[in-house]
Amino acid sequence: MSTVPVPSQSATRDVPTDVVAIDGPAGAGKSTVARALAKALGWAHLDTGAMYRAVTIRLLDLGAVAVVGERVTVDAARVGACIAGLELAIDGDGHVRVEGADVTPRLREPRVDVAVSAVAALAVVRERLRDTQREFARARPTVAEGRDIGTVVFPRAAFKIWLDASVEERARRRRVDHAGGGRDVPLADVVADLARRDALDSGRSLAPLARAADATVVDTTGLSVDEVVTRLWAIVVSRRTEAREGAR
Repeated sequence: MSTVPVPSQSATRDVPTDVVAIDGPAGAGKSTVARALAKALGWAHLDTGAMYRAVTIRLLDLGAVAVVGERVTVDAARVGACIAGLELAIDGDGHVRVEGADVTPRLREPRVDVAVSAVAALAVVRERLRDTQREFARARPTVAEGRDIGTVVFPRAAFKIWLDASVEERARRRRVDHAGGGRDVPLADVVADLARRDALDSGRSLAPLARAADATVVDTTGLSVDEVVTRLWAIVVSRRTEAREGAR
Protein backbone atom coordinates (compact mmCIF):
# COMPACT_ATOMS: atom_id res chain seq x y z
CA MET A 1 0.00 0.00 0.00
CA SER A 2 1.40 3.39 -1.02
CA THR A 3 1.76 6.30 1.37
CA VAL A 4 1.25 10.02 0.88
CA PRO A 5 3.28 12.81 2.51
CA VAL A 6 1.97 15.13 5.19
CA PRO A 7 0.55 18.35 3.64
CA SER A 8 2.08 21.67 4.61
CA GLN A 9 0.52 23.61 7.48
CA SER A 10 -0.16 26.65 5.28
CA ALA A 11 -2.09 24.56 2.73
CA THR A 12 -4.43 23.13 5.36
CA ARG A 13 -4.71 25.96 7.88
CA ASP A 14 -8.53 25.93 8.12
CA VAL A 15 -8.96 22.15 8.27
CA PRO A 16 -10.12 20.74 11.65
CA THR A 17 -7.41 19.07 13.75
CA ASP A 18 -9.25 17.64 16.79
CA VAL A 19 -9.89 14.44 14.88
CA VAL A 20 -9.03 10.75 15.02
CA ALA A 21 -8.74 9.88 11.32
CA ILE A 22 -9.15 6.15 10.67
CA ASP A 23 -8.41 4.87 7.17
CA GLY A 24 -7.99 1.44 5.64
CA PRO A 25 -9.40 -0.99 3.08
CA ALA A 26 -12.94 -2.38 3.04
CA GLY A 27 -13.61 -4.92 5.76
CA ALA A 28 -10.79 -3.83 8.07
CA GLY A 29 -13.28 -2.98 10.81
CA LYS A 30 -13.19 0.81 10.50
CA SER A 31 -16.86 1.56 11.11
CA THR A 32 -17.28 -0.75 14.10
CA VAL A 33 -14.03 0.37 15.70
CA ALA A 34 -14.61 4.07 15.02
CA ARG A 35 -18.10 3.93 16.52
CA ALA A 36 -16.85 2.18 19.67
CA LEU A 37 -13.82 4.46 20.00
CA ALA A 38 -15.97 7.57 19.69
CA LYS A 39 -18.19 6.27 22.48
CA ALA A 40 -15.17 5.49 24.69
CA LEU A 41 -13.72 8.97 24.15
CA GLY A 42 -17.04 10.78 24.37
CA TRP A 43 -16.50 12.16 20.84
CA ALA A 44 -18.78 12.25 17.81
CA HIS A 45 -18.53 9.52 15.18
CA LEU A 46 -18.42 10.46 11.49
CA ASP A 47 -19.09 7.51 9.15
CA THR A 48 -18.02 8.90 5.77
CA GLY A 49 -18.65 5.58 4.07
CA ALA A 50 -22.32 5.87 5.03
CA MET A 51 -22.39 9.32 3.44
CA TYR A 52 -21.05 7.99 0.12
CA ARG A 53 -23.56 5.15 0.24
CA ALA A 54 -26.38 7.60 0.92
CA VAL A 55 -25.42 9.70 -2.10
CA THR A 56 -25.19 6.52 -4.17
CA ILE A 57 -28.76 5.60 -3.16
CA ARG A 58 -29.95 9.05 -4.23
CA LEU A 59 -28.20 8.82 -7.61
CA LEU A 60 -29.56 5.32 -8.22
CA ASP A 61 -33.09 6.39 -7.32
CA LEU A 62 -32.88 9.36 -9.70
CA GLY A 63 -31.37 7.31 -12.54
CA ALA A 64 -28.09 9.22 -12.64
CA VAL A 65 -26.33 5.94 -11.87
CA ALA A 66 -27.45 2.51 -13.05
CA VAL A 67 -26.33 -1.01 -12.17
CA VAL A 68 -26.72 -4.04 -14.44
CA GLY A 69 -25.07 -7.09 -12.92
CA GLU A 70 -21.59 -5.88 -11.99
CA ARG A 71 -21.60 -3.08 -14.55
CA VAL A 72 -22.05 0.51 -13.34
CA THR A 73 -23.12 3.31 -15.70
CA VAL A 74 -22.76 6.94 -14.64
CA ASP A 75 -24.47 9.91 -16.31
CA ALA A 76 -22.00 12.61 -15.27
CA ALA A 77 -24.23 15.53 -16.26
CA ARG A 78 -27.16 14.20 -14.24
CA VAL A 79 -24.90 13.48 -11.26
CA GLY A 80 -23.86 17.13 -11.14
CA ALA A 81 -27.47 18.26 -11.22
CA CYS A 82 -28.46 15.82 -8.49
CA ILE A 83 -25.58 16.82 -6.21
CA ALA A 84 -26.16 20.55 -6.53
CA GLY A 85 -28.14 21.66 -3.50
CA LEU A 86 -28.47 18.12 -2.16
CA GLU A 87 -29.70 18.07 1.44
CA LEU A 88 -27.55 15.54 3.30
CA ALA A 89 -27.28 15.15 7.07
CA ILE A 90 -25.53 12.61 9.28
CA ASP A 91 -25.66 12.40 13.05
CA GLY A 92 -23.09 11.10 15.50
CA ASP A 93 -24.85 7.72 15.62
CA GLY A 94 -24.38 7.08 11.89
CA HIS A 95 -27.95 7.75 10.76
CA VAL A 96 -28.00 9.43 7.35
CA ARG A 97 -30.81 11.50 5.86
CA VAL A 98 -31.09 12.53 2.23
CA GLU A 99 -33.66 15.22 1.46
CA GLY A 100 -35.12 14.56 4.92
CA ALA A 101 -35.56 10.80 4.43
CA ASP A 102 -33.63 8.34 6.61
CA VAL A 103 -31.81 6.02 4.18
CA THR A 104 -29.80 4.18 6.85
CA PRO A 105 -31.67 0.84 6.38
CA ARG A 106 -30.78 0.88 2.66
CA LEU A 107 -27.05 1.50 2.96
CA ARG A 108 -26.07 -2.16 2.43
CA GLU A 109 -28.34 -2.91 -0.52
CA PRO A 110 -26.56 -5.10 -3.12
CA ARG A 111 -26.74 -2.50 -5.88
CA VAL A 112 -25.25 0.10 -3.53
CA ASP A 113 -22.34 -2.30 -2.82
CA VAL A 114 -21.70 -2.50 -6.56
CA ALA A 115 -22.03 1.22 -7.36
CA VAL A 116 -20.54 3.02 -4.37
CA SER A 117 -16.88 2.87 -5.46
CA ALA A 118 -17.73 4.35 -8.86
CA VAL A 119 -19.74 7.13 -7.23
CA ALA A 120 -17.00 7.81 -4.69
CA ALA A 121 -14.50 8.30 -7.53
CA LEU A 122 -16.45 11.28 -8.92
CA ALA A 123 -14.84 14.65 -8.16
CA VAL A 124 -18.16 16.47 -7.73
CA VAL A 125 -19.25 13.93 -5.12
CA ARG A 126 -15.98 13.92 -3.17
CA GLU A 127 -15.76 17.71 -3.06
CA ARG A 128 -19.36 18.02 -1.88
CA LEU A 129 -18.94 15.47 0.90
CA ARG A 130 -15.47 16.68 1.93
CA ASP A 131 -16.90 20.09 2.77
CA THR A 132 -19.77 18.52 4.73
CA GLN A 133 -17.37 16.28 6.64
CA ARG A 134 -15.11 19.17 7.62
CA GLU A 135 -18.09 21.23 8.74
CA PHE A 136 -19.19 18.34 10.97
CA ALA A 137 -15.77 18.14 12.67
CA ARG A 138 -15.49 21.90 13.21
CA ALA A 139 -18.38 21.67 15.66
CA ARG A 140 -17.01 18.92 17.93
CA PRO A 141 -14.09 16.49 18.49
CA THR A 142 -14.62 13.70 15.98
CA VAL A 143 -13.63 10.12 15.20
CA ALA A 144 -13.88 9.88 11.41
CA GLU A 145 -13.32 6.85 9.22
CA GLY A 146 -13.11 6.15 5.51
CA ARG A 147 -10.60 5.82 2.68
CA ASP A 148 -8.95 9.27 2.52
CA ILE A 149 -9.66 10.78 5.92
CA GLY A 150 -6.06 11.31 7.02
CA THR A 151 -4.75 12.19 3.57
CA VAL A 152 -7.41 14.49 2.08
CA VAL A 153 -10.33 15.29 4.37
CA PHE A 154 -8.42 15.89 7.64
CA PRO A 155 -4.72 16.02 6.68
CA ARG A 156 -3.91 17.86 9.95
CA ALA A 157 -5.77 15.39 12.18
CA ALA A 158 -4.08 15.04 15.55
CA PHE A 159 -4.40 11.24 15.36
CA LYS A 160 -4.11 9.20 12.17
CA ILE A 161 -4.72 5.47 12.20
CA TRP A 162 -4.42 2.95 9.37
CA LEU A 163 -6.51 -0.15 10.13
CA ASP A 164 -5.73 -3.25 8.11
CA ALA A 165 -6.36 -7.00 8.22
CA SER A 166 -5.68 -10.04 6.08
CA VAL A 167 -8.02 -10.45 3.10
CA GLU A 168 -9.37 -13.66 4.66
CA GLU A 169 -10.26 -11.82 7.88
CA ARG A 170 -11.79 -8.93 5.99
CA ALA A 171 -13.90 -11.28 3.88
CA ARG A 172 -15.11 -13.18 6.94
CA ARG A 173 -16.21 -9.94 8.61
CA ARG A 174 -17.97 -8.66 5.53
CA ARG A 175 -19.78 -11.99 5.14
CA VAL A 176 -21.02 -11.66 8.72
CA ASP A 177 -22.28 -8.17 7.86
CA HIS A 178 -24.16 -9.57 4.87
CA ALA A 179 -25.67 -12.32 7.02
CA GLY A 180 -26.90 -9.70 9.47
CA GLY A 181 -28.78 -8.13 6.58
CA GLY A 182 -30.31 -11.43 5.60
CA ARG A 183 -27.93 -12.21 2.72
CA ASP A 184 -26.03 -15.50 2.47
CA VAL A 185 -23.08 -14.60 0.23
CA PRO A 186 -20.48 -17.29 -0.62
CA LEU A 187 -17.07 -16.51 0.85
CA ALA A 188 -15.42 -16.65 -2.60
CA ASP A 189 -17.80 -13.96 -3.86
CA VAL A 190 -16.99 -11.73 -0.88
CA VAL A 191 -13.24 -12.12 -1.49
CA ALA A 192 -13.72 -11.22 -5.16
CA ASP A 193 -15.80 -8.16 -4.26
CA LEU A 194 -13.15 -6.96 -1.77
CA ALA A 195 -10.44 -7.37 -4.41
CA ARG A 196 -12.54 -5.34 -6.87
CA ARG A 197 -13.18 -2.62 -4.28
CA ASP A 198 -9.50 -2.47 -3.31
CA ALA A 199 -8.48 -2.07 -6.96
CA LEU A 200 -11.04 0.67 -7.59
CA ASP A 201 -10.30 2.56 -4.38
CA SER A 202 -6.51 2.36 -4.73
CA GLY A 203 -6.42 2.99 -8.46
CA ARG A 204 -8.67 6.03 -8.78
CA SER A 205 -6.91 9.25 -9.76
CA LEU A 206 -8.78 11.40 -7.24
CA ALA A 207 -8.12 10.81 -3.52
CA PRO A 208 -7.07 7.17 -3.87
CA LEU A 209 -6.96 4.79 -0.92
CA ALA A 210 -3.49 5.40 0.53
CA ARG A 211 -1.87 5.48 3.94
CA ALA A 212 -0.77 8.85 5.32
CA ALA A 213 2.97 8.86 5.97
CA ASP A 214 2.38 9.85 9.60
CA ALA A 215 -0.35 7.27 10.31
CA THR A 216 -0.02 4.58 12.96
CA VAL A 217 -0.61 1.13 11.43
CA VAL A 218 -2.79 -1.31 13.39
CA ASP A 219 -3.33 -4.82 12.00
CA THR A 220 -6.66 -6.04 13.36
CA THR A 221 -6.31 -9.65 12.18
CA GLY A 222 -7.21 -11.94 15.07
CA LEU A 223 -8.11 -9.05 17.38
CA SER A 224 -11.53 -8.43 18.88
CA VAL A 225 -13.19 -5.04 18.54
CA ASP A 226 -12.56 -4.36 22.23
CA GLU A 227 -8.85 -5.13 21.83
CA VAL A 228 -8.52 -2.75 18.87
CA VAL A 229 -10.49 0.01 20.60
CA THR A 230 -8.39 -0.33 23.76
CA ARG A 231 -5.22 0.03 21.69
CA LEU A 232 -6.48 3.12 19.87
CA TRP A 233 -7.89 4.68 23.04
CA ALA A 234 -4.45 4.32 24.66
CA ILE A 235 -2.80 6.02 21.67
CA VAL A 236 -5.17 9.00 21.81
CA VAL A 237 -5.04 9.45 25.58
CA SER A 238 -1.25 9.08 25.70
CA ARG A 239 -0.63 11.65 22.98
CA ARG A 240 -3.10 14.14 24.42
CA THR A 241 -1.40 13.80 27.81
CA GLU A 242 2.00 14.36 26.22
CA ALA A 243 0.69 17.42 24.38
CA ARG A 244 -0.71 18.94 27.58
CA GLU A 245 2.53 18.33 29.50
CA GLY A 246 4.58 19.74 26.65
CA ALA A 247 2.51 22.92 26.67
CA ARG A 248 3.23 23.63 30.34
